[in-house]
Amino acid sequence: MTLRVLAKAVWDYSILLLGVLILAVMCFVWALVALLLNMVMPAHTARRIGRGGAMHGFRSYLAIMEALGAWRLDLEELDSLRDAGPLIIAPNHPCLLDAVLVVSRLPNTVCVMKRALLANFLLGPAARCARYVRNDSLIKLVARAGEELRLGGQLLIFPEGTRSSAEPVGPFTDAVGALSRRCGVPVQAVIIENSSQFLGKGWSVLSRPDLPLAYSIRLGRRFEPPGDVRAFTGELERYFTRELSSRSPASSMPRAAQPAVEEAHRIRG
Repeated sequence: MTLRVLAKAVWDYSILLLGVLILAVMCFVWALVALLLNMVMPAHTARRIGRGGAMHGFRSYLAIMEALGAWRLDLEELDSLRDAGPLIIAPNHPCLLDAVLVVSRLPNTVCVMKRALLANFLLGPAARCARYVRNDSLIKLVARAGEELRLGGQLLIFPEGTRSSAEPVGPFTDAVGALSRRCGVPVQAVIIENSSQFLGKGWSVLSRPDLPLAYSIRLGRRFEPPGDVRAFTGELERYFTRELSSRSPASSMPRAAQPAVEEAHRIRG
């Protein structure tokens, strides 16, 4: 290993560790603010501030890390959804950063979260302030999500239910179709592409990706509420499989990735 390669490895590890610390501090500070908001603000005000705070906080975090050279982002297509009204936003789920990427562009996102995350102090107060919904059962999820959608929110839910367990996507659940049918809200497919398996299913925390990483998001097809949920789930899974696997190797690279690849090649010399 040359000195230059070793220096880059040390720098990359340092950036990633700094990123964890920055995010933890930001979440801790916002959790304290959210606790106060939950106590003194009416629900509609806390909801608006909570979701806006999540968007600006995540956008600031992503910008800081981009400036440090951790990644390059191409997320602007999401901006066209801001005034689209109630939607179910359904992205593929390659890594842990996916929700952060989406929320950073949209001011009225309603995240679907696991009970354990809502109990976490770093995330729970902010999630309750933003009126995010708990994914403990489909019946309760439909009721809670339906209320937020009626109030104009845009529900973020991953059709796979967890990070992708296979390439290009893991098996889809019926949750998206059931929510769309019961709430009468269309489903907006969102395609997330990345240059690395970093923070994906099975990624070791000791593994070091080549920085900068690249993440791109593009809007896919918008599906109307289905009549047959099971058939819709199959159609949606096939759609994502085609979108993510039918592109040529050159075109399948995220649009933000080309400068990152050129930089990596330059460093390796």
